[in-house]
Amino acid sequence: MVFNSYTFIVFFIIMLVLHNLPFSWKTKKINLLLASYLFYAAWNPPFILLLWLSTLVDFFVGRALYTQENKYKKRLLLVLSLIGNLGMLCFFKYGGFLLENFVTLVNVMGINFHPAKPDIILPAGISFYTFTTLCYTIDMYKRKSKPVKSFLNFSLFVTFFPHLVAGPIVRPPQLVPQFETPRKATQQQLLQGLFLLSLGLFMKVVVADTLLASSANTVFGFSKPLPGLDAWMGVLAFSGQIFFDFAGYSTCAVGVALCLGFVLPQNFLYPYAAIGFSDFWRRWHITLSAWLRDYLYIPLGGSKGGKWSRVRNTLIIFLVSGFWHGANWTFIIWGLLNAIYIMPLILFQTNRSNLDIVAQGKYLPSPREVMSILVTFGLTVFAWIFFRSESLGAAIHYISKIFSRSFFTIPSIKLLLPIISPVKIFFVLLVFVIIEWMGRHEQYALANMEIKLPKVVRWATYYLILLTIFYFVGSSQQFIYFQF
Repeated sequence: MVFNSYTFIVFFIIMLVLHNLPFSWKTKKINLLLASYLFYAAWNPPFILLLWLSTLVDFFVGRALYTQENKYKKRLLLVLSLIGNLGMLCFFKYGGFLLENFVTLVNVMGINFHPAKPDIILPAGISFYTFTTLCYTIDMYKRKSKPVKSFLNFSLFVTFFPHLVAGPIVRPPQLVPQFETPRKATQQQLLQGLFLLSLGLFMKVVVADTLLASSANTVFGFSKPLPGLDAWMGVLAFSGQIFFDFAGYSTCAVGVALCLGFVLPQNFLYPYAAIGFSDFWRRWHITLSAWLRDYLYIPLGGSKGGKWSRVRNTLIIFLVSGFWHGANWTFIIWGLLNAIYIMPLILFQTNRSNLDIVAQGKYLPSPREVMSILVTFGLTVFAWIFFRSESLGAAIHYISKIFSRSFFTIPSIKLLLPIISPVKIFFVLLVFVIIEWMGRHEQYALANMEIKLPKVVRWATYYLILLTIFYFVGSSQQFIYFQF
């Protein structure tokens, strides 16, 4: 089930009604848990077994890790948890990729080995809920927080449907305490939640799918010679598409949870207005960046141990981030590029204040800030080429077209992109960049606009957004991050 479907609208209305009926708190939590399983089962019901297994194992292993005093047994329990969670993730997500590369390697060595291709179906959201349960067992190992007493609360923490399939990646202290006492949305939370849900659907259905997806898909799927202008338009379109698609889902997730009285962490904070790459990664997919920092970068030594230790640790987390996104060398190169972008900050001890200026109290960026924003955005867009391409060969071919001499060449009378498409893409990105910059100021943040707008303007905006969503929802596509 997806947020951008009529089925979800009916599902959500039923959930709102049930959650606000005078049932006991335990009954409401059971309703939420069953609804979360139904939400997930809409893709492939048998994969609920993986959710149950992960939930059951990590609940009891986590409790044992917290109470175990023998350090050897404790480490063994942690290893078992890591093998169980990462083993399932590796099998379903990376099994085909690892086998394919192993076959290539042995064939190069002269061994004729050609096994049948494995027919493995990727469970929706496995990367997200695996990281969610992993942070619990690791926290129990380090005794950062106490074990969850209620199996119902823990099950709901893992499977709560707003964040289940594509995040945000939540941690036990962020969500479990909210299940311990009765919660129901206040009128202000309900209105703000509906606003965020509507805004997220608008970002996904209207901007990502209707305005940008066709241009990105057409250009990246074009096999004939491609003019440089069209190539640039295609990657700019995808840069907007992936943001509005993923940020749209996260905004929907936060809004849906808020309508039920629960608060989820923000996952995006105007990333394309970032001033520097470390600033970008504090604003893009925030919960994944924080997870990799706390559970990988810091345990590896973090910023301690000198310059080259920081280089090594930074390289590792970005390669892991790239591989987390997909079982393809293109994602690994994407991660490597982002690591390279941050290297000057480490190697040359660049003053952070020069790269990560936070605009406070200013309505217009300084020339230096504008230059930093443009460089950050431009290199980020370039990296998206590898993220979007089907293979390394396709990515290299695409890059060759971007930097070709035929920048304004039209291949035939039938233009690859109609004349309106470059204008449309530039207009969308221009408006978007302005909103991104203004959004850095709290008073203009979109999440707060519902509260501050006059009632007439607020409801007129609601109706306009909803009418636009209902008009385009039939042609909407699946969220990009469902494949991760």
